[in-house]
Amino acid sequence: MKIMAISDQESKLLWDYFDKSYLEGIDLIISCGDLKPQYLSFLATFTTSPVIYVHGNHDDRYEQTPPDGCICIEDKIFVHNGVRILGLGGSMRYKPGEHQYTERQMRRRVRKLWFKLKYHKGFDILVTHAPAFQFNDEEYLPHRGFEVFRTLMEKYKPAYFLHGHVHLNYGRFPRVSTYDDTTVINTFEKYIFEIEDR
Repeated sequence: MKIMAISDQESKLLWDYFDKSYLEGIDLIISCGDLKPQYLSFLATFTTSPVIYVHGNHDDRYEQTPPDGCICIEDKIFVHNGVRILGLGGSMRYKPGEHQYTERQMRRRVRKLWFKLKYHKGFDILVTHAPAFQFNDEEYLPHRGFEVFRTLMEKYKPAYFLHGHVHLNYGRFPRVSTYDDTTVINTFEKYIFEIEDR
């Protein structure tokens, strides 16, 4: 299965200079947040593949204008071609607003997923907006990651962890790295990878 993961900045190739051929062969589009809802709706219009998403910390606008034809996977395990995908959007809380959480609040979200995690026997891809704590994040609170994401990787050993939030154009974060058995991808703008159907 070929997956296009996107976040944080609309790709000019997929938006301003769009050619439908760019989406050929893509089986699933995953948004890790902070993208215009119109952008996701646009992509959903030109593909027969599912477009799924979690919220970024700047996605308050989704409440009034949710992306048409797309599937929100917040606090769910979405299964496509047998691949189990867990969604946990938002960032560390640094000011009042939607889609921001303290570490304690994010841990509470994860605890509420215990039955889904047991029923699906774990997950293959973790999709978040924020990175994991002390792994491609910053000490600066708005860009600090969540410790519980490291716990999820250590316990369930997913094949992939996809996140956005810390932009690659900041110049100090890798696109692809590894945490234990998990390949970690910063999905800034767009990144295409493949995973075997389960």
